[in-house]
Amino acid sequence: MKKIFSFLFRGLDGLRKVLHLALLLVIFGFLFGALQGSVPKLPSDAALVLRPEGEIVEQLSGDPLELAIAEARGLGRDETLLRDLVDALHAAKTDPRIKTVVLEFDRMSGAGQPTLEELSRAVLDFRKSGKKVIASANGYMRDTYYVAAHADEIYIDPMGILVLEGYERYRNYYKDALDKLGVDINVFRVGTYKSAVEPYLRSDMSPEDREASQAFVNTLWETYITSVSKARGLTPDALRSFVTTLSPQVQAAKGDIAKVALQAKLVTALKTPFEVERRVMELAGKDEDNDSYRSVGFREYLRIARTENRLGKAQDQRIAVLVGSGEIVDGDGAGVISGDKMSTLIRKARLDEDIKALVLRVDSPGGSVNASEQIYREINAFKATGRPVVVSMGDLAASGGYYIAAPADEIWASPATITGSIGIFGLFPTAPRAFKELGIGTDGVGTTPLSGELRLDRPVGPAASQLLQSVIERGYEDFLARVSSGRKLTRDQVDAIAQGRVWSGRDAKRLGLVDSLGSLDDAVNAAAKRAKLVEGEWSRDFLEPEKNFAQQLVSSVRAFAARVLLRGVDLGSSGVDAEALAALQAVRREFSPIEREMLRLRAGAVPGRLYAHCFCTPY
Repeated sequence: MKKIFSFLFRGLDGLRKVLHLALLLVIFGFLFGALQGSVPKLPSDAALVLRPEGEIVEQLSGDPLELAIAEARGLGRDETLLRDLVDALHAAKTDPRIKTVVLEFDRMSGAGQPTLEELSRAVLDFRKSGKKVIASANGYMRDTYYVAAHADEIYIDPMGILVLEGYERYRNYYKDALDKLGVDINVFRVGTYKSAVEPYLRSDMSPEDREASQAFVNTLWETYITSVSKARGLTPDALRSFVTTLSPQVQAAKGDIAKVALQAKLVTALKTPFEVERRVMELAGKDEDNDSYRSVGFREYLRIARTENRLGKAQDQRIAVLVGSGEIVDGDGAGVISGDKMSTLIRKARLDEDIKALVLRVDSPGGSVNASEQIYREINAFKATGRPVVVSMGDLAASGGYYIAAPADEIWASPATITGSIGIFGLFPTAPRAFKELGIGTDGVGTTPLSGELRLDRPVGPAASQLLQSVIERGYEDFLARVSSGRKLTRDQVDAIAQGRVWSGRDAKRLGLVDSLGSLDDAVNAAAKRAKLVEGEWSRDFLEPEKNFAQQLVSSVRAFAARVLLRGVDLGSSGVDAEALAALQAVRREFSPIEREMLRLRAGAVPGRLYAHCFCTPY
């Protein structure tokens, strides 16, 4: 009997293990389904629809959970990744199932001109296949029209608008508000043009900042006019005339701005969305189920293309591409350049013998000098292996963004890139007047000349001021030395074009801060040439911070759960409709510059920290 029960127990225990394993396999199958998603089917004839949402960026600033929640609530996305758009176009170029590309811009808020240039290059490259690109929108503004101008056909709704508003750089100044609050911002800086701290010290723009800002917004506008007029087959003067005389022209046309745009040959024709659908049907075929054209969105198409390996087979010899986008910080966060993470990725590339060159894509206004130096040292360590380092500058590569670019063997930029701003600053707020107004006195004793000199309730004393200014000046000299060594210029040559001044990519090339003007592809090809790689025998490898399996699983399952749960929520029952949500998002965007300025002030108000930062975005 004992043997019988023992046999039954072993049998049941074995069955339990089998069922346990089966259950685990089912669970992991579900989880991997959540991670990977089902690959959509693509019709034999279809239009690829590129519909960017929010700002087009080099690197997303939200985590997967935030993005999933926003998408599930129907809020749309605040950002679209540039690489996703470009990769979709590259894959579609040789895909016989994709008959045309449709660009829709009604949900796009904007991008920097170099980012728009990268996307436009991809559009032009797709057109080399002989397939047409159709641009459609209810209305176009400066940034959306830049890309649309590179399409074969541009359509605008008869009731739409087209306004090219040019570039500007206006900032909020907080000096009067800080005075009312009794707060003093003690600033230590080097550089006549280092205007990053001016909002805390002035109520208006300084003459030096006005001079530098006017110069680079003029350059941005000229490069815009040149690119768009060439794309549309117009003369630059004709495009300038449209912009400068738009108001009286529209008045004469009794408010019909779409008609004025058509007469100026900025659009192909005036068509309603229904009429645009009919035009795309001629190119991509009709979808009988919804009485429209057969189509696939770029995100769905990317899943198909990556599954089918349409984006190119990985080679043994690789060029590592690292995208550094956002402020340079000592800590961590989404949408920033972490000194620790970026250094780790560069080190990973250095230790991988199959990586023959490093391309660093920089889109940053700078930030922490300590983090910038950390990245700078790791780049030099990579160079010490004898492999080339090439930098490609995006919209903005200034201050700390230029600091980490300086050691590169070769620097590429767009003519419209904002760069330079070689300077250092530190700041420390004090509020003794506010304490006095509140009836709070401050008194006491200390042991050294620095005792009590860095307190919020007391003015910064002479010993602390002298000390901090000396440290700032040393930091500036170190910055000059980094640039001097990397660019093969003397210290005085760098100082003459530094002083915190901002330059356009075009001017930076003339001054020797940049070697060539071109795209990320140009920079990658230059790296391949320096590494003596044979065309077709190497591939590019975008390196990103690694997550272990558990981190990927938790992140993806949380995002999946958020989508599942929130799709069941009836937003209408809460009394918040889509238009109200869109209005709230618009208000948030308007106030975000003030919020960012306050966060920068808080981050900068740390004794002992130096910053190489450029608050110079003109978009």
